Amino acid sequence: MRTPINKPLNSRSHWAKLFSAQRLGSHKKAPAQDSARSSFHKDYDRLVFSHSFRQLNQKTQVHPLTNQLGIHTRLTHSLEVSCIGRSLGVMAAEKLHHTLEGGLPDGVTPADVGVIVQAACLAHDIGNPPFGHAGEYAIRDWFMHSERQTILQNMSSNEQLDLLAYEGNAQGFRILTRNEHHPDAGGMRLTCATLGAFMKYPWLATHSNEAYQDKATSNIQKFGCFYSEAAQLEQLAACLSLPRSKHHDGFARHPLAYLLEAADDICYALIDLEDGINLNMLTYAEVATIFYELIGEHPSTISLPAHMSVRQHLASLRSRAMMRLVNSVTDAFVANSDAMLAGTLDGSLFAHCDVAVQSGITQAKDLAREKIFNHPSKVRMELMANQCLHRLLDAFMPLAWTNEISTPMSFEQQRLLMLLKPHFDEHQRFLSDDIYQNMLNVLDFITGMNDHEAYRLAQELQGHWGTVV
Repeated sequence: MRTPINKPLNSRSHWAKLFSAQRLGSHKKAPAQDSARSSFHKDYDRLVFSHSFRQLNQKTQVHPLTNQLGIHTRLTHSLEVSCIGRSLGVMAAEKLHHTLEGGLPDGVTPADVGVIVQAACLAHDIGNPPFGHAGEYAIRDWFMHSERQTILQNMSSNEQLDLLAYEGNAQGFRILTRNEHHPDAGGMRLTCATLGAFMKYPWLATHSNEAYQDKATSNIQKFGCFYSEAAQLEQLAACLSLPRSKHHDGFARHPLAYLLEAADDICYALIDLEDGINLNMLTYAEVATIFYELIGEHPSTISLPAHMSVRQHLASLRSRAMMRLVNSVTDAFVANSDAMLAGTLDGSLFAHCDVAVQSGITQAKDLAREKIFNHPSKVRMELMANQCLHRLLDAFMPLAWTNEISTPMSFEQQRLLMLLKPHFDEHQRFLSDDIYQNMLNVLDFITGMNDHEAYRLAQELQGHWGTVV
């Protein structure tokens, strides 16, 4: 899969492979591009109309189960990231076209690259469990409990780490390549270009957690593919000619994945701060100072009408900040294209932007961590989310290793299995002798719920009927 030595790495033919319209999971050849609706536009449409994408409507972005209007959910966050991603993709492709000998590959336009990144951004959080990152921590904690060790010790190291280091990113790849639309036969069958841009971490848990010994959540490194989908990852990397990572046995990122990461960072660095103001966790002055830093101008040089509200002021500053960030990131993309293609680029694209941009992004992340992520109201909700998911896992997960023939199910287990059955039927799944696969199937069911569904079911399982959030 490595590029031959006698062929320039940063060539049109190399980029042509990275923009592959071949659909992963389909045996048909990539169709000729339709000028009215390209394969990449079809990717975007498939995602918009998918059940998993709709479920993001009531999944946590930062603030679980908030009833305040205007606060971001994973759905609104994903839509905004996709807009920034499209701008990054188009602008990066335009700049690349002028620096690449012969320009972009035949049949590929900047608009095509824009929609590839847009579709990937739309899907980037599609695998998130209820309650966001708090949900990931809850799942990991549940599997790390000593009571689970008897079950886990019979699994391979690959299988154990998928559960102990559970990742929403890997769940997302599983949804896209297995669960949605075509069960066990290609999933959504998105183009390899879009899936490549989607994969921020194209490696398995064991690739990034080889030294994982003490089972402490603080030491877990991110990964993007469960062992159950390892074959799909290999197929994807082969189609795109992704090089092996210099850090482990996984693959290097697709260059467009860096743009997805940047789009995500821009949105949560700027917009999550605005949510903090609306929830009285931050002041306007704290946020405006960072926005001015990112714009690169002093407040006195920017004239804003006096009659503007705080929200309108912030929206105006945000748009200016985003314009500068998009320009800076796309410059860094082109300047570092050789390193990305070779799989040797260290850090995000922001690490290769000018110092003022790096400083502004760092300040935004630090402020969010200090004043939002550790705010008492958010901590209380995360503790509730942890208890909620543990209750669901306590109830459903034992079904993964309960043998109906040798050990008759209790009344409660029979009823729990009835709740699982519609999900299993839809995805053509069933409980088998493979405990690892059973566990993943149960996790598909639990993590597919939105916050409100998970909360209500957990309450009902505790005997609290009709509790509504």
